[in-house]
Amino acid sequence: MSVLKISNTGRRNILSAALVAGTLDILAAILLYAVVMGKTTPARILMSIASGIFGKAAFSGGTAMVITGLLLHFLIALIFAAFYYLIAPRLSFLRRNKLASGILYGIFIWLVMNLGVLPIAFKGMPLPDLKSALIGMSIVIVAVGIPIAYMIPAGRRR
Repeated sequence: MSVLKISNTGRRNILSAALVAGTLDILAAILLYAVVMGKTTPARILMSIASGIFGKAAFSGGTAMVITGLLLHFLIALIFAAFYYLIAPRLSFLRRNKLASGILYGIFIWLVMNLGVLPIAFKGMPLPDLKSALIGMSIVIVAVGIPIAYMIPAGRRR
């Protein structure tokens, strides 16, 4: 059994990528859904993230749940950045083209979240319609997948 060792540079790359991707993603969600479409508020977006763990109580939890939602959002970004760090050296196609890698990784993230995580966290949640899926996938590709692919070196030595 081998122990996973991540260098200090690797940890910095993962953390930096997670901070950038998490920030871009939450800003895109707030701009699109709260500002442009007027469907919700920034606080409710973050409370909805917290509700994945705390259920409906998150919506009456005030500032504490807004902060919890933001922390959970960045934890998810950190997990996806770390996963990319771990898989990129092992998958040669991820090393060839960062843009294509970012697009593919963004699609992967969207699929994991929308077909795996969200249906588990929110029982009975329907799949998004095609337009919503394409919008959401586009945001994840641009705000999360591409930044992670560019910020985490795929060809590093182990």
